[in-house]
Amino acid sequence: MRRRTSITLLSVGHACVDVYQGTVAALVPLFVAERAYTYAAASGIVLAASLLSSVAQPAFGALTDRWAMPWLLPVSTLLGGVGIALSGLSGNYALTLVFVAISGLGVAAYHPESARIAREASAGSHTAMAYFATGGNVGFALAPLMVAAVAAAGGLRWTPLLVVPALAGTAMALPVLRALSKRKRADSGAPAPVGRDDVPSFVRLTLAVVFRSIAFVGLSTFISLYVQQRTGGSSAAGTAALFVLYLGGVVGSVLGGAAAARWGRVAVSRWSYAVTVVAIAGVVWVPGPAVYLFVALTSAGLYVPFSLQVTLGQDYLPTKVGTASGITLGLTVSIGGLASPVIGAMADATSLRTALTPLIVMPALSLLMFRTLRDPEAPRTDQPSRVSAPGTQVIVTGRGQIRSPSA
Repeated sequence: MRRRTSITLLSVGHACVDVYQGTVAALVPLFVAERAYTYAAASGIVLAASLLSSVAQPAFGALTDRWAMPWLLPVSTLLGGVGIALSGLSGNYALTLVFVAISGLGVAAYHPESARIAREASAGSHTAMAYFATGGNVGFALAPLMVAAVAAAGGLRWTPLLVVPALAGTAMALPVLRALSKRKRADSGAPAPVGRDDVPSFVRLTLAVVFRSIAFVGLSTFISLYVQQRTGGSSAAGTAALFVLYLGGVVGSVLGGAAAARWGRVAVSRWSYAVTVVAIAGVVWVPGPAVYLFVALTSAGLYVPFSLQVTLGQDYLPTKVGTASGITLGLTVSIGGLASPVIGAMADATSLRTALTPLIVMPALSLLMFRTLRDPEAPRTDQPSRVSAPGTQVIVTGRGQIRSPSA
């Protein structure tokens, strides 16, 4: 199988998994409408998906650094879909939390191994990794539309229909795994990887990811309800806002990969977070339909650094690619869910506008972290004679080294 085909299948599979991260936030208005949940109770559902995922993703990353687990791709995809499919069937709040947590566990298991495999399949290309990340963003963008279709069909009792993307993603993972197995047998004589980890830089990058996650998940959880309030519109107006928030990520990730090739990952990320500060302020304070413009700018600003943070993390921790991927790719979404109940409780006590206002500070803090970072140098190898061909560089992963064209 050609590398481009593998990346395409991985990207579509990523969409089939991340649709379930977007679905959790998209289901919040339905839970509020059909079960009369408070803001705090509804945000607790987001927390259920995020809390387990936040703990599990670094653990799965550490495991995949030690042992190859490609089978996690189909298994975790199914788990993510089944949990969401069952979440609407029981009116019991505790059971709903359990089912959503199961989905979160599936998502957590998927990201570290899929990012490692995507790095191998792309030969370390930032652009290819941007397309892989874009696949996940497409899944996010489709989530509100899928939930809207479920709502139109009959509400929460139709959530079993949401298992369909998981079945499709599982089917797409299988040929990639077969191709990977053949490639590993062919490359069994490759030299052992070397490289030095830059832990301080990775910690600062992780903090930037955490602040971004709080802003993104906080907005995605409440943007539908907030836009309905601000515009006096129907639930369709809120769904449209959430769709715009997710759809901008499709454009943002691709732009980020292309811009980084010219100006560098760190510089592009700095500018993106600076723009996002202004954009979120517009979402919170600008009245009327103009809110959709600022939602789109916020989406692009938050997503331009998305794939860049993944490859930066992998380069800062070249000997622990799975761990780096689990944190920078997975926790980008899940850790923000830990702050959602706080936002919900504040909204119950004051107003949604007041509760969302602190989110303006989050991209500013991410920008502050990026001000301390630099693009890492290409990893070195203890066998330079193996990579002396002109126009090539070594991309060191957790299990091997890959030769790719120099940027």
